[in-house]
Amino acid sequence: MVVPLAIENFISTLQKDLGIFFSREDLDGVIVLQALTPDIALVIYFEENAVRVNTGDQRTFHIDQDQILRDPYKIRARIYSLLGRGKVIHGRQTVVARIDKGIALAFLAENHLQVAIPGKYRYGLFDEGELVSVAIFSGGRRMREQASNYRSFELIRFCHKAGYRVVGGLSKLLKAFIKDFHPNDIMTYVDRDWAQVSNLRTLGFEEQGCTSPQAFWIVDKERHHIRGVEHLVQLQQTYPTGYISHNSGSTKLILRL
Repeated sequence: MVVPLAIENFISTLQKDLGIFFSREDLDGVIVLQALTPDIALVIYFEENAVRVNTGDQRTFHIDQDQILRDPYKIRARIYSLLGRGKVIHGRQTVVARIDKGIALAFLAENHLQVAIPGKYRYGLFDEGELVSVAIFSGGRRMREQASNYRSFELIRFCHKAGYRVVGGLSKLLKAFIKDFHPNDIMTYVDRDWAQVSNLRTLGFEEQGCTSPQAFWIVDKERHHIRGVEHLVQLQQTYPTGYISHNSGSTKLILRL
């Protein structure tokens, strides 16, 4: 397996910046990096249908090579944040406010790994005038099994500014949204490639099962979500050099109010 230089540079920079030594194992289409302190593993996938590696109880981040090739800075920033690195700001010292679609989309494009989505309602946390966290919510949805006035909302996107950790930030954003719209519940999905056990449970969210892994057609630095057999055939014809990759699915969580 020939590993792109950009991936080797990513691994080297990550070790240097974190001050962590990873043991390394190159498998068929996969690189497994493991550290004892902290007890984490990074698994990088290169080839078609590479099966997600099971590292047992070790906290594991699963990353496809296209994500690193496209956004190495975002990937490193996400790992740093999840490991408790970066500038710490306490939510109590921030100001929460509604933000417009343009500001939200620009912040997400710069700091979130997934596609920027404007949602229906957008909230931000500001530290001395600087936007440091954003939460994006859907509109209210009726639930067939609930009373006609029951409304469920979705937390669609949430992230901090790269290089920052806002302690209590999501809790403050949720409280502001709940005060304004009085939802009966808030649901969200957590990417299992990054979190096998969600820390949202500390905020009162309850796990409601997992979604199936999603399939993507990977072409160089880009990924296309496969929406069905016909769409896959179309992608294969349009981008014949691509290959299929699957993520680990998501965990669905609900905060009942």
